Amino acid sequence: MADQKKAGNILSNISPPSELPSFITASTTGQPAVPQQPSSSDQEDSPRKGNETDPFIPTTFSPAIPSSKDTSLAAPPGPPEQAATAAASGSEAKTSRDFANMILNPEPLAEALSPITQGGSALFGWMKGAVSSNGILQKVAEKAKSSVDTIVTTLDPQMKEYINSGGDTEVIVASDKDDKVRPIREAFQTVFGKATVIGLSAQATAIAAQPVGFAAGLKGAEHRINSIRAENPRVDDHLPVVAVENFLVELFPDQWFEASVIVLFDYAKSILLKTVTQMTPVPLPVVASIRADTPENYQLKDTGFAITIGSVMAKNLNVSHTEWHKAYTSVGRPEMILGGAKTIAMLYRQAVAEYFSSVEAGASSAVGATVQLPPSE
Repeated sequence: MADQKKAGNILSNISPPSELPSFITASTTGQPAVPQQPSSSDQEDSPRKGNETDPFIPTTFSPAIPSSKDTSLAAPPGPPEQAATAAASGSEAKTSRDFANMILNPEPLAEALSPITQGGSALFGWMKGAVSSNGILQKVAEKAKSSVDTIVTTLDPQMKEYINSGGDTEVIVASDKDDKVRPIREAFQTVFGKATVIGLSAQATAIAAQPVGFAAGLKGAEHRINSIRAENPRVDDHLPVVAVENFLVELFPDQWFEASVIVLFDYAKSILLKTVTQMTPVPLPVVASIRADTPENYQLKDTGFAITIGSVMAKNLNVSHTEWHKAYTSVGRPEMILGGAKTIAMLYRQAVAEYFSSVEAGASSAVGATVQLPPSE
């Protein structure tokens, strides 16, 4: 009983809990919160704390623009937005007035640009020289074109004849065989830069199937030229014609060689050129077999044999009749014709230049000649 009384006394001595502070400024129901009145102790401490933390510092006004300065463009009184707009409009007005009253002196500008604008200046002189026919840019363009053409012809060798076709030079080949037309086209395009070379079929009449001797080979080439000029209307007197004819010749006792004669004839300019390709040695037994296979009553026996050397060599080497040179000597017939054709092309270029020089000289002499009048009676 005593213990219960003692415990009750202990609990009765504890004071009731104090009210918790409220941090809610507005009620959740939408009603404004009732502001709490500060206590008397807080009211007494507020002046003292304000003086300690926020001391009052007096300020003085110092104008940035002196009073003697024109402040007509200064910001007018009013809201900041209106002031900024007015200031901007005033600045634009002043700037426009300044540019309207500005007087430019063109002499310094002209003197500064004279090294550039003058026709004889270094800059314009360099540009004029660069774009001239022999200038840097022209050489760069030619080099770039040559590089592109080389790439194209390397990827597709057949494009070379199309790229280099054209120009003022046109040549007719009295044959449609590729091993003759292709090297002649390459030779003329190498010498003239651009040339159109066309191969047309032509036959050598009144000549043996295998000509023997230089005279027989030359006769066969001439027959091809005469045949194509007479039978093909495509060929006129102003087009040069090139003919190739192979022949056998015994240069030394029992030593025979095969070669080709190349003839160019330009009727209009009276140009006739001849040359011979590289010679290929032929085994004596092959020549003996060709002679034996030629009939005694062969009508053209005086100009050669009835069997061609190409057919026999191709049969013995087991290759095509156009490949026996390559198989026998490692040098193909087109390569041999190319060397002779380049010689013909260069000689023809020189002959054409001499022809036009003589024509110009004759024309000038005819113009300069004076007419002798008979004496008056």
